[in-house]
Parts: sequence; structure tokens; C-alpha cells
Amino acid sequence: MTPGQLVRDARRSAGLSQQALASRLGTTQSAIAGLESDRSSPRVSTVERALRACGQELSLTARERNPNIDETLIYENLRVAPGERLRAFEASYASVREFAMAAARSRGAVA
Repeated sequence: MTPGQLVRDARRSAGLSQQALASRLGTTQSAIAGLESDRSSPRVSTVERALRACGQELSLTARERNPNIDETLIYENLRVAPGERLRAFEASYASVREFAMAAARSRGAVA
């Protein structure tokens, strides 16, 4: 849900017109129309004021993310200088290639 949809739904739930909400907020009807646009990007404090004027309260929550990757490893690698990251990548690539060749030799795929 966009901030605009949130404000629009709150205004309609309160039975207010855009003009009535504008009067409560000391602004214009066109400003409310802009705020309710799906493309609007208002400050949290603006949305909070509009919702309060509609008799509602803004509630933000944070919840723990469960990423599918180890982001700490990415952050650690980004702290390393680019040249050093490249050298580490080249060393890893060489190790993987060596392992793949050994596996191929054990299957008789490579002489």
C-alpha cells in the first residue's frame, strides 16, 4: 500500500472530502489530491498528520529479516580493497578449477 492509498483510505473511512481534510490540515484540496496520489512520496510526519486529522494513528513496526544469503560476508568483502578482492577471487577460481580437474581425472574424463 502506498502512502497515498493509506491517506485516501483513512480520509474515506472518516467520511471526509478532500476539501474537509485540507481544512483540518490548513492546506488546499489540490495538496490533498497530490498527497493521495499513488506517486506521492510524502514524509512520514506528513502522513502521520493526515492520518491524525482523520482520527487514525500511524503505526510503524520493524521485524527481523530472514535473508537467503549471508549479508555479513558481503559487507566484510566490501570492506576489502578492490584489488585484494580480485586476487582472492582469482585464488578461489584456481582452487575450484584444480578441484574440478581432479574430479574429471578420477572419472577418467581427462588424461
